[in-house]
Parts: sequence; C-alpha cells; structure tokens
Amino acid sequence: MIYAPSDPDPADPYPATGATGGHSDTHLALKILIAGGFGVGKTTFVGAISEVRPLRTEEQLTDVSTDVDDLNGIERKSTTTVAMDFGRITFPDGITLYLFGTPGQERFWFMWRDMAYGAVGAVVLADTRRLATSFSAIDFFEQRNTPFIVAVNCFDGAKRHRVEKIRTALDLDPQTPIVLCDVRQRDSAKHVLTALVQHALDADTR
Repeated sequence: MIYAPSDPDPADPYPATGATGGHSDTHLALKILIAGGFGVGKTTFVGAISEVRPLRTEEQLTDVSTDVDDLNGIERKSTTTVAMDFGRITFPDGITLYLFGTPGQERFWFMWRDMAYGAVGAVVLADTRRLATSFSAIDFFEQRNTPFIVAVNCFDGAKRHRVEKIRTALDLDPQTPIVLCDVRQRDSAKHVLTALVQHALDADTR
C-alpha cells in the first residue's frame, strides 16, 4: 500500500481532496491497474470515473496495424492506447485511487511490469464476445499474486452469460470476484472499484 501525507504537495497538479474539498487527517493513496485485452473499454472506464481530466495516450489506428491488431468484433474502433491512461478518484473516507489503464495490444505488454510496481490490485476488463483477450492479463496478475477482479463490460448487443459460466470459461479461482458493469456509467465503474478494494483488503487479511 502507498501512504500519502495529509498535506498536499504544492507541485502536485492533481492534489487529492476529501468529499468536502478539504484534506482528511489520514490519507491513503492506492495504485490500481485497469487491464484487459485490446478494445475492452479500459480508456472509457478511466474517463467515466476520474474526477480529473484523464491523461490519455491514444493514437489513430492505421492501415499499417491491420495485420497486427485484431479488430474482429470491434470494427468501429479507431484509436488505441500506446502508453497508458491515468485518472484519479477520491472517496469521502480519505482513500484516493490512482488509476492506470494498461495498453491492450501484445506489442505493448512489456510496459505492464513497470506499471504494476506498487499496485495494490487490478481490474481485468473482459468482453464476453472475445474472452480470450483477457487471459494474458489474468495470467499476469495470478503469477504475481496481485489481487484482481474480473469486470465484464456488458456491451450493447452482446449476449449475456451467467457469472459461473464466465468463471469456468476463464478458469478463475473461486475466490476471484466477477462483476458485471457498463464502463460508460460512473456509478457502475465506482461499483467495480469498490469491489476491487474490498477484495484487496480481504486478500491482505488472509
């Protein structure tokens, strides 16, 4: 866990504040990764929940990447994250979450190790139309014993599946939470983060 002082750093362009705009006496800052395959909604998730304008590193997809990036099922996608997304959300009890969205394409996976340093947990976003794109992120966090949950992004028009069926398809541990969400909705994204923090705390006490 990362503990931050109660007094803000004057050089910090995004000082964390409490619910009333002041700083709590005890401030706990947690680093969270938002991971998953290409096109599952990581950038949208960070943008929906961040209380500050998120930092994005998106670039236009070009014909050069046609043979590299699999657009099957996401043909309308026109941009891609080439480094990371960054956002922040502060809870009334003095907890601040710093969100780091990972790039989804395989050629950028080398960045995941550095981004994961100091993270207390991760959200693995999944698309039921392309569940295989979630395996790499799941394996990554399992191998590092990093607490994570799977958040199934319920895309418009996508077939709905029972949670246990999804668990079996992803070969998840019974203790790994699965939540359904719409990453476009702030309340839905907040529910996902609450579930992750609770899971990380539970894992810390086991």
